[in-house]
Amino acid sequence: MTLDPSAVTIGFVGLGNMGAPMASRLAAAGFRLLVHDVSAPALAAFCASVPGTQASPPAELAAAADVVVTILPTGAIVRGFLFPPDGSAAPARAMRPGTVVVDMSSSEPIGTRETGEMLAALGIRMVDAPVSGGVVRARAGTLAALIGGEAETVDWLKPLFAAMCGPLVHVGGLGAGHAMKALNNYVSAAGLTAACEALRAAERFGIEGQRAVDALNASSGRNNSTETKLAQFVLSETYGSGFTAGLMNKDLGIALDLIRALDLDAPLARAFVPIWGKLTDSIGPAVDHTAIAKLVGRTTG
Repeated sequence: MTLDPSAVTIGFVGLGNMGAPMASRLAAAGFRLLVHDVSAPALAAFCASVPGTQASPPAELAAAADVVVTILPTGAIVRGFLFPPDGSAAPARAMRPGTVVVDMSSSEPIGTRETGEMLAALGIRMVDAPVSGGVVRARAGTLAALIGGEAETVDWLKPLFAAMCGPLVHVGGLGAGHAMKALNNYVSAAGLTAACEALRAAERFGIEGQRAVDALNASSGRNNSTETKLAQFVLSETYGSGFTAGLMNKDLGIALDLIRALDLDAPLARAFVPIWGKLTDSIGPAVDHTAIAKLVGRTTG
């Protein structure tokens, strides 16, 4: 059975930099949308800008929705929304059996499995589908979704994902999407840092920055950062990719915790993640993550 947008109500929780454009794309695709955010101004602004959407308190949203999509800062906050620790009405207990929770946050994979077990006890299915691509791709609807969950449920949700995303990669069971998102961002941050170090060394040698970037992109050192970040945000000194150093640092911490929980020998990750944390402390968590390049330049003189 295929999900029919005209017959499905989506409860969308989290209208931040990523959530707002993603939710607007669902509305444009014909889904009935109930929305919630802890920020009253963000909630009001979204409902004013996207006709047909309706703000809803958490328990009412949960009771009315066929699918509840969360995109919040951490997995702990997602669980706190579903099962409030203060004893207030739990949205998860207001959901009808068969409801699907889709966590598109960058959450901790082991915690996601635990939340999934709590929901399963209530007859509620869960899928994790964190996204990669930043605000620009969220607005364009071309985000990559890394999906974990039962194949039948993931297949049913494809029209929902297609409204917000481009590439869809079903990587495994529940929690696998969150695991891969953290590991992906580890590879991304390592690639950015190495590219910035190489760029500064090239400039110190007398090679003009853009020419160094062109050389990397024509050669085997090419990666996402050399293609989409060095010229656009580092050489231009705009540092505006739309993804903060604090969020990257959070995802790196998730990746390192996962590596430790799996008892893997990963010396590069164990050395690199604390270095990124120190750099984040220096520039501040709210600054764009590409601004790390300023500190890479400083540490190399």
